[in-house]
Amino acid sequence: MRLEPRPARSAAASILWPAGAILATVVFSSLLVMIAGASPLTVFWLVLKGAAGSQFALLETLTRATPLIFTGLAVAVAFRAKLWNIGAEAQLYLGAVMTVVIGTGAVTLPSAGLIPLIMIAAMLTGALALLGPAILKTKFGVDEVVTTLLLNFIVLLFVSMLLEGLLKDPMGLGWPQSRRVIEEAQLPRLIKGKRLHFGFVLAIASAIVVWVIMKKTTLGYEMRAVGHNAEAARFAGIPVNRVIVKTALLSGGLAALAGFSEVAGLKGNLTLDLSPGYGYTGIVVAMLAMLNPLGVIAAAIFVAGIFVGADAMSRSANVPSYIAEVMVATSLLTMVAAIMLMRYRVRWR
Repeated sequence: MRLEPRPARSAAASILWPAGAILATVVFSSLLVMIAGASPLTVFWLVLKGAAGSQFALLETLTRATPLIFTGLAVAVAFRAKLWNIGAEAQLYLGAVMTVVIGTGAVTLPSAGLIPLIMIAAMLTGALALLGPAILKTKFGVDEVVTTLLLNFIVLLFVSMLLEGLLKDPMGLGWPQSRRVIEEAQLPRLIKGKRLHFGFVLAIASAIVVWVIMKKTTLGYEMRAVGHNAEAARFAGIPVNRVIVKTALLSGGLAALAGFSEVAGLKGNLTLDLSPGYGYTGIVVAMLAMLNPLGVIAAAIFVAGIFVGADAMSRSANVPSYIAEVMVATSLLTMVAAIMLMRYRVRWR
């Protein structure tokens, strides 16, 4: 068996292969549901109902999708230039740390000035976190998959140290958590009494801005060129190393916004369980969206809906909620296979 590049990709193939990936995910998940002793139709209906069957369910899905949009955008931007950023989790936590450092009273400003200041500081922190691996890649050829992945564990240990020391809430009864951010640093709720906050609007706006950058600017063209063929881009006069560094700064900043939105918009303080793996799930979101910034919005809502709906489904159908993780992981694998088959033709000999 060998793979041959396809000479061209039709519009139909761009739709049919991803649709086939989703269908394969549904079939595989159905088999697991039947093994668990439940009806696939009932389980999928309960997941859909739990994710969007009421105002509360829909708002919870959008709330869960908010950090996934940011991390999905971070991964999509980096992967487009073939900068394999696996460290969105670290950048998320560093953005959250900076939000707490400034937002707990270190700076006294009205909300109109304090929130943008925290956003910029959080983005700079996340950008600098990815700048190191980008420089190691461009200057010394160090694999960024390794450096960004290991950075996740380093940052989590660093955050743990801060929560047991400098950032620990003296009124937290010994629990490793930070103080709550002040009211001026909190993002407003979109609906009074509900958890959905202004971070969702910020995430949508970020996706639109990233789409404009990718499609309408010189930087976006250079990123796509480097991603397609770095050597050809270098031959054409594109400063490949500089483009990778710019990509890293943008990607890290977007991931840090996820930490900012979770602290300032939802949780109010920093804990070690702030993220249940949003940085890693962002990879799934980006791949499901095929690295399209606008597609990231739909993919993030889809993935969030699976997780929120599975929680509700497990209480009704007596099927473990872990089926959601299986569905998300399977969708990633099938989508990667679909992308490969869109680009390459399988030949047997």
